[in-house]
Amino acid sequence: MKNLFFVSVAAGILSGTSISVTAQNSVNTVKFDAQQKKSIQFIEGIEIKRDAEATAAAADLWAVNVKKNAVNTNSQFSSNTFTGKPVMVIESCSPLQFKFAQLMDTDVENLTNTKLYSSINNWWATRYHYGGTTKKGIDCSAFTGAIFNESFGIILPRTARDQYAKSQKIRRRENLEEGDLVFFNTRGGVSHTGVYLGNGYFVHASVHAGVTINSLNDDYYNRKYIGGGRISAE
Repeated sequence: MKNLFFVSVAAGILSGTSISVTAQNSVNTVKFDAQQKKSIQFIEGIEIKRDAEATAAAADLWAVNVKKNAVNTNSQFSSNTFTGKPVMVIESCSPLQFKFAQLMDTDVENLTNTKLYSSINNWWATRYHYGGTTKKGIDCSAFTGAIFNESFGIILPRTARDQYAKSQKIRRRENLEEGDLVFFNTRGGVSHTGVYLGNGYFVHASVHAGVTINSLNDDYYNRKYIGGGRISAE
């Protein structure tokens, strides 16, 4: 009952709408409006304030509530109270996840595919070598092939052109998902490829920097971008 009461209050405040909440006990019923100018003290000392203060207070209380009631301490994940989707608990995140979250300018809890990022880290900074397939040197399509094999158990065609031909085309960047391939025209036609990670970032074997992460919004890659491709497990 307490959790239901809290979620009702927080949802109303975060949406910016005027709400009324009824709290019953043996004595009376308390009603309030979240848009009132004066703050009101009610059950368990929770205080309703206006505008940004109200949003911040609700968010803080929601976070405490989730940590107290939703987190399974034996798991890396908890269930999001509002969406029901699994959410990684930040206390369980590894240094590897923090490393890539910083490189991708995203929240560490978003990086749940630890197998993928472990594979990327194993190849990190490997120099580029055209035709190469090992840690001594690797090219772009061999790198995407290695990542897919190690992370998803999928064997990709050897060349960027063949990987593009095999993939389901994704024209709009906003439809890209983690694990999709991204393709570029750097030497004529489909001549470069990488693996999309999220938040506009992809990992690839760069000619100049070796295995690294770049943004699709970088001027060079933005101009050379052809599109994305999704590989289905067979």
